[in-house]
Amino acid sequence: MLNAEKLVPLQAALVAAGIDGWLIFDFHGLNPIATGLLELPGMTTRRIFVFIPQSGNPVALTHAIEQGPWRDWPREWGKIQYSSWRELESQLAMLVNGKTVAMEYSPGDAVPYLDRVPGGVLEMVRAAGANVVSSADLVTRFYAVWSAENLASHGRAAEIVAKVAHNAMQRAGDAAKSGSPISEYALQQWILSEFAASKLSTNHGPIVAIGPNAANPHYEPTAENTAVINKGDILLIDLWAREQNGVFADQTWMGSLGAPGEKELRIWEAVRDARDAAIALLRERIESGTPLSGGEVDDASRAVITSRGFGPQFLHRTGHSIDPRDLHGSGPHIDNLETREERLLVPGVGFSIEPGIYLASDVGMRSEVNGYIGETEVVITPVEYQRDLIIVA
Repeated sequence: MLNAEKLVPLQAALVAAGIDGWLIFDFHGLNPIATGLLELPGMTTRRIFVFIPQSGNPVALTHAIEQGPWRDWPREWGKIQYSSWRELESQLAMLVNGKTVAMEYSPGDAVPYLDRVPGGVLEMVRAAGANVVSSADLVTRFYAVWSAENLASHGRAAEIVAKVAHNAMQRAGDAAKSGSPISEYALQQWILSEFAASKLSTNHGPIVAIGPNAANPHYEPTAENTAVINKGDILLIDLWAREQNGVFADQTWMGSLGAPGEKELRIWEAVRDARDAAIALLRERIESGTPLSGGEVDDASRAVITSRGFGPQFLHRTGHSIDPRDLHGSGPHIDNLETREERLLVPGVGFSIEPGIYLASDVGMRSEVNGYIGETEVVITPVEYQRDLIIVA
C-alpha cells in the first residue's frame, strides 16, 4: 500500500529516472496495479487519478460523490474533487501540464500485464499537456516486490504443495495397481481437500492430466470431462496454493505409472534441462551482480528445448511473474516469446520457471519451480525440486 514510508524511495526512483511523477489511473478496477497500490476501502465507480510527484505530497483527483473510499488518505496529502468532465480535464491539466508522467502503459502492448490504461485515457492525459512514459520499472520495484514475510509465507506453502504433489502421484499409482484406478477429476478434488486440511487456498484447478490431456497446457478436468489414470500413463500435476494473504507457490510435477518409454524420457530430460539452464543463468548473473532480464532467461531455457528438436512444441513463455497479490502478477515475466519482456529481475521479485513440451494428442510434459531474486542469490522453491521422472506403480 502507498504510504509515507514507501513514498521516499519511490520519489528517489522518479528523480533517478528523470520522470516528473507517477500518474495512477483507475476506473471500475480496470487497473489492478492501482487497486493494489491504493488499497482503497471500497470500490470506486468513477474515474480516479493519483499523481505522485518527484517531490512534495501526492494528490488524488476524485469524484465528489465518492469520498468514502478516501477516508484513510493522509490529511497532509492533497485531494481534489470533480463532478463534471470539464472539471476533471481542467484539474488533470493543472496536475500534469508540461510534465513527463509514468503510467501503466506498454508501448505496442509489448507486455499486456502492464498495459492497463485505456487508449482514450492516454489521449486525455496527453491532451492535458503531459508526456506519457511507461511505469514498467516503477511497477517492478514498488508493486511486484515481496517482503520478508511474503517470502516466508511462500516458502511454507511451497513445501506443503510439493508434499501434496508427491502424495497425489503415489495415490494415483496405488489406485492403478489395485485395479480400481482413480480419475483425473477425483484426484484433483483430493488435492483440493489436502490444501484445505493444510489451511491453504487456491483460486481454481489444479491441473491433473494424463499424457494426451497434458498435451493441452491449460487442460483442467471436470466431473463431466475426465480420464481414468491407468498403468502406463504419464501423469502431469500442476498445483498452486497459498496461505491466507500469502504468496502463491506454483509447481508442476511429472510422473509415470510404470516404466516410461524412450520418447517420454527424452521429452522429460529436455524439459528438466531447460528448467535447469534457466536456473543456472539466474544464479550466474545474480551472484555476479550482472543485470538480467526475464527475456534472457526465457531465451536460455528455450534454446535447450530447441536443441533437442522440440522447439515448435514449446508453446508458451518459460515463466510468469508471481507478485504479493497475484499468481500471474505484474512484475517481470520469464518471457521473450509471448511478450517482449525487457524488464530487469531486481531483488525482491518472484516468478515461475516452467518450460514444457506438448505433442498434440500424444503427451505433454512440464516442470515448474518458483524463483525469487535476493540481494546476491536466487532462491528456488521447493527446496527439493524434481530431478527425475517420478515412477510409481
